[in-house]
Amino acid sequence: MSKSPHDRFDDVPRHSGRVGAHRAEQPGINGPVTLLWSAAVALVLIVIGIFVSLVLMGRIQLFASGEPAPQQTQGVVAEIDTTYRVLILNATPQAGVVASVRKELIAEGWAADAVFGSDGSTSEFPDTTVFYVEKADEAAALGVAEVLGGVKVEQSDHYASMNDSELPQLTVVIGLDHLGAKSPSPGEVPETPAG
Repeated sequence: MSKSPHDRFDDVPRHSGRVGAHRAEQPGINGPVTLLWSAAVALVLIVIGIFVSLVLMGRIQLFASGEPAPQQTQGVVAEIDTTYRVLILNATPQAGVVASVRKELIAEGWAADAVFGSDGSTSEFPDTTVFYVEKADEAAALGVAEVLGGVKVEQSDHYASMNDSELPQLTVVIGLDHLGAKSPSPGEVPETPAG
């Protein structure tokens, strides 16, 4: 094997100390600052994650939906159909609301024994809503909604199990938005038919 030619680097002493670049620790970066920055970034990522989750679950709407409100369904005309039974549920802390709504419906032609309800709800519901089960019940639900001042209408079978008869039934859930709901006077007892 041939020996490499002699150059100027061969004359550098082997014990000269440091060889290469040595970087000193930067004085501005230390443990607590790094920890604070990490915590701030983690907090921002958590907040963004929660926001995105709420949007995906439908709890927050970024843009107004272009869908029409249920009572604006095309082709369905509101019809006051007194053959339907109407269950009224009070979802407000105010007593006597069922009696006042019941009187409104009876004044429009419903039979007294076809309109009934309960004033004993403890849960609060934001918007007064008329619920119907089948698509064929929508016109009658819209009619009840009109009688009650244009409240919301929604299709749901959640209250279908509360119908104990063969007659079709609508359910009115009175919400906190109900205007003109008055508590009965001290001597007045809300009317609720038996059965």
